[in-house]
Amino acid sequence: MSRIDRIAQWRQEHISDRNATLILAFFIGLFASLAAYVLHSLIRLIQYFLTEEFSISTYNWLYLLFPIVGIILTTLFVKYIVKDEISHGITRILYAISSKQSHLRGHNCWTSVVASAITIGFGGSVGAEAPIVLTGSAIGSKLGQLFNLEKKTLLLLVGCGGAAAIAGIFKAPIAGLVFTLEVLMVDLSMASLLPILTSCVTATCFTYILTGTSSFFAFELETDWALSHIPACVLLGMFCGLLSLYFMRTMSACENIFARLRNSAITKLLLGATILSTLIFVFPSLYGEGYEAINILLSGKFPSEWETLMDNSMFYGHGNLLLLYVAGVMLTKVFATSATNGAGGVGGTFAPSLFIGAFAGFFFSRLWNQEGVGVYLPERNFALLGMAGVMAAVMHAPLTGIFLIAELTGGYGLFIPLIIVSLCAVMVISLFEPHSIYAVRLAREGKLLTHHTDRSVLTLMSMDSLIQRDYSILRTNDTLGKLVRTISNSETSFLPVTGTDGTLLGIVDITQIRHLMFRSELYQRFTVAQAMQAPNSTVRTSDPMSAVMQTFEDNPTEYLPVIDMENKLVGYISRTRTFNLYRKLVADYSTE
Repeated sequence: MSRIDRIAQWRQEHISDRNATLILAFFIGLFASLAAYVLHSLIRLIQYFLTEEFSISTYNWLYLLFPIVGIILTTLFVKYIVKDEISHGITRILYAISSKQSHLRGHNCWTSVVASAITIGFGGSVGAEAPIVLTGSAIGSKLGQLFNLEKKTLLLLVGCGGAAAIAGIFKAPIAGLVFTLEVLMVDLSMASLLPILTSCVTATCFTYILTGTSSFFAFELETDWALSHIPACVLLGMFCGLLSLYFMRTMSACENIFARLRNSAITKLLLGATILSTLIFVFPSLYGEGYEAINILLSGKFPSEWETLMDNSMFYGHGNLLLLYVAGVMLTKVFATSATNGAGGVGGTFAPSLFIGAFAGFFFSRLWNQEGVGVYLPERNFALLGMAGVMAAVMHAPLTGIFLIAELTGGYGLFIPLIIVSLCAVMVISLFEPHSIYAVRLAREGKLLTHHTDRSVLTLMSMDSLIQRDYSILRTNDTLGKLVRTISNSETSFLPVTGTDGTLLGIVDITQIRHLMFRSELYQRFTVAQAMQAPNSTVRTSDPMSAVMQTFEDNPTEYLPVIDMENKLVGYISRTRTFNLYRKLVADYSTE
């Protein structure tokens, strides 16, 4: 017995699953906060080393070079060291929850940190949050596997890791909790509340120790919110919803373009890096995560402060073009983000959604005030509200948008408008996109875990674990005598007839040949070809479990043949075994 097995055995004998989960939640929070600190420190160090000597009064040609170098380094790191796909971090977590029993690979505990630090530090226009969420969830997954915890507890620890990552990055424990509920689809119950809160508070406290107690963004309430702002808040929410739809649809279209180039890595890299470096050269605010630009929008009090957004660019000194610059950055951020990931960079869409939201809120309020549409809108406040609106819409997570923005800025004085803007934004985008940017890919494949118990249980059921492969094969030219001998030696009544290449040709139903089985004079004259019949229905290995269950509902058969894409027989699925497993999972899933 290995040392790890002995530790797991000792844990099972001395510590209950509930207490073990709480202890592990603490360590998950600790490790997630350390990972977040290391990643952001690496990003700042690389950016400082590369851009500290840049002149703010003119454009810088090196903006055309640094992003390309960063993507090349990241691509080499992923290809030769990681040797695995690590992009789309949160989508990867959702896939692991729904399709891999919450198992994430061990290298995810550190590889995303290194890869995203290189990408973002050299200018990649993506966020560090998704890589850190993947890191935190991977830590939770590996700790759960180490101590042989059951699947349901393992899923909870994955959620603890994701929650701790968000809480640690933004010093926002409540946001981490609701992020797990809304985005990772971990059901909130009394059994899950304590571990998730433990990991969130632990991560937040250690982040305070490492970075101080100041808020993530420097924000001071410009003016108190007034009832007269309600129409503008509703319109801003609608604007954020439509902008989020533009963001999701454009990103999906760009991903499809890069996907078609998957066989030409050089072309992908050149195309993506060229788009990214060109956009950053024109709009330097697109460099990296963009949190410095957000802080300018949230803390600026005078036009001269907001105009520093145009430092290092050809727009420098042209304050009259600020609104045009903001609009250009807001609309091109999605192309910069897509190009970064499409070319081979590693990063997420969390920070880009906050970035676009801040620019959208500022653009909306500045345009409103310039045109004198109505009552004056405090532009700093509306930049903050825009962050909540776009993020809530892109993630389909209004509570996350509300609490995250309130916590990371200390802007609880805007709680009511945060709710209004977030809800309006989510309602607008829900008319066009039923799923978040993280879940849409999995939803199309039927692999998305949701809060709907029946659908979630079907998603958690593994097709591969249900396929039974212990069956006897018949050929069409086999005699009745051989058929009878096969029946007597078989433990199941599933008797498939296949060709020499394994293709399923039909099945033999024992109940339909009983009148022939005892007529020995037919044993050499009657063949399987005469006894077999076409199966009532079949399922493929790629079918989701919802389709399998529906097939059982539609056909009164005990067994369903399972075939691959070439119609070759893989095995069969038993109705009794499938429904027994379904009932057990429903019971386990519903247990507090």
